[in-house]
Amino acid sequence: MTRLESASAALTHQREWFASLRAAVADGERFALVNADAPQEILRAMGIPYVVNQWWASIVTAKQAAAESLEQVARSGYPDDSRQYDVLALGSRGLDAEGAPWGGLPKPDLVIAELSGDATGKVFEAWTDDPSIGYFAYERTAAITPDGPWWELARWHWDRVFGPERIALMAAENRLLIEFLEERTGRTFELSRLERVMRLINEQEEYNRETRDLIAAARPTPVRVSDTIPAVMVPQWHRGSEWGRDAARALRDEVAGMVAAGGAVCEGERTRLMWVGRGLWSDTSMYRRFEEEYGAVFVWSMYLAIAADGYIRYGDDAIQALAARFVGITDLLYAPPLAPEWYVKEARTHGVDGVVHLVADDVPGASFITLALEEAGIAVLEIRASNADPRTLDLSDVEHAMSAFIAGLAT
Repeated sequence: MTRLESASAALTHQREWFASLRAAVADGERFALVNADAPQEILRAMGIPYVVNQWWASIVTAKQAAAESLEQVARSGYPDDSRQYDVLALGSRGLDAEGAPWGGLPKPDLVIAELSGDATGKVFEAWTDDPSIGYFAYERTAAITPDGPWWELARWHWDRVFGPERIALMAAENRLLIEFLEERTGRTFELSRLERVMRLINEQEEYNRETRDLIAAARPTPVRVSDTIPAVMVPQWHRGSEWGRDAARALRDEVAGMVAAGGAVCEGERTRLMWVGRGLWSDTSMYRRFEEEYGAVFVWSMYLAIAADGYIRYGDDAIQALAARFVGITDLLYAPPLAPEWYVKEARTHGVDGVVHLVADDVPGASFITLALEEAGIAVLEIRASNADPRTLDLSDVEHAMSAFIAGLAT
């Protein structure tokens, strides 16, 4: 199997970047661990290195270290059966240094998260059992109903999607984070640097939008989601850098070339599938296992699609635009009516025949998403498990269920 050059390049870059981060921390550099739903752009503008909690969780899971990390969570006296995706980094502190993925996560100086649930707040508060680690928490606010399709409004008219009050609160918290970081690190925030970061991110996500649209229109699909996920998400963790922008452009160019050449993942494509939910990091080969027997190809995952529709923000006030990017990012993925309507839109534009929906117990709104898809005439297979906890996921059962589901779509 030939992997996308942009995917291979992204994975190589991430390994080299993480090795350089470990070396810098060993030399005294300070760094932050930040949850995916909390702003990272301020850290980048201030030159503070950071690791995204969910990225590290995906590495722990892919390297088959999730079970041991969760055992370490339990040994520390914390629940190991709640918010597993959030807590894996905490548990990985107890892994043997020689056997830890990629040499192990260094001890962060700062942890930053949004209080998307009581458990999430407790997970990040637990890092402060080491008093040298500072913790900053963003408040969680309730979703509103937008006055139109959010994917058409969010780039310019964010207040009509999220509400001015929610945005104002998070903008104020952005300023508090800046004060917190200046005090903890001795670095000075410069607005012009954040403005540049925001411009680079908009450029990056516009390339992702073009890539998503190319794939949506292509019949048959020219790329696998197991390639587009790393090719999109590694640059996403480097949003606001020139490398992240250029990597997104390289992916766009590569996909455009494949579409123009009439490339196909599966020459006998008969069934187009959509994977809704978090990535199955423990076995990404699952996405391509049904191509030869069933002509079934996964053409969609949320990672490219949310980059295309959910991150672009234009406006004169960088602090407010950043707030508008993050204040409702989880709403766009999970909260009704925003998320269900979006998944139906994406299913239709990508011409999918069925949806495989991975439902974790900490994901709100999943039933509304399934219901909306089914009401739109799209068959859904729900898999109820945590992508981060191997104890909840029997891969052979998942494969059998997916085989039966795909076979049923063909009848």
